[in-house]
Amino acid sequence: MKIRIKFTKTGNMRFIGHLDILRYFQKLLRRAEVDVKYSEGFSPHPVMSFAQPLGLGDTSEGEYLDLEVCSSESSAVMLRRLNEKSCPEIQMLRYVKIADETRRSNAMSNVAAADYRILFRQEALDEQAMRSMLAQEMLVVKRKTKTKEVETDIRPMILSWEIQEEGLFVRLATGSAANCKPDTLIEAYDRFRGTASLPFACHFHRLEMYACKDGQFVPLYRLGEELL
Repeated sequence: MKIRIKFTKTGNMRFIGHLDILRYFQKLLRRAEVDVKYSEGFSPHPVMSFAQPLGLGDTSEGEYLDLEVCSSESSAVMLRRLNEKSCPEIQMLRYVKIADETRRSNAMSNVAAADYRILFRQEALDEQAMRSMLAQEMLVVKRKTKTKEVETDIRPMILSWEIQEEGLFVRLATGSAANCKPDTLIEAYDRFRGTASLPFACHFHRLEMYACKDGQFVPLYRLGEELL
């Protein structure tokens, strides 16, 4: 049985890297007595994967973990057991069963877009510059690969945006086909203004991750169903 868990990552846990989060969940699943399925071989480990690693220092209320279990109680019971054993900064929000028909049923393969709220700390958002930049038909940035530096137009990857009182809301393409990180957007914003933001001038908060189903963006947890 394949389970998808939606969880938060806030507070001081934002400084914990992806590999340590993996180890955290391995221990959490044991403490909560989840009947996890283990891999075979000389070094068995829980069969689990994450949708999209979060940048170090970023926070989120829309992280996803897929894992395989041998058996499970109801979603409500499992959420309670996991949250009782977890720290306040990492809390489970959803626990759903998903179909395991193909390899592409995992969250990493499903994810196509993500919502972010970008908060500007040390200086106010230049709304006029941001609006002018996002009005461009093309927004070319330089990206480094293993062997060279290539130019990429990220404008088609900015799916929607809105300037709000608390910062900038954006929905960005996220996945193997197209991927735009929020820090790449801010780099383009700085280049467009002809200035450079101070280190840690922005804080990125991920709100949700989506799959594309029938031409519509659907939160990853909605691809599954709650266990009763």
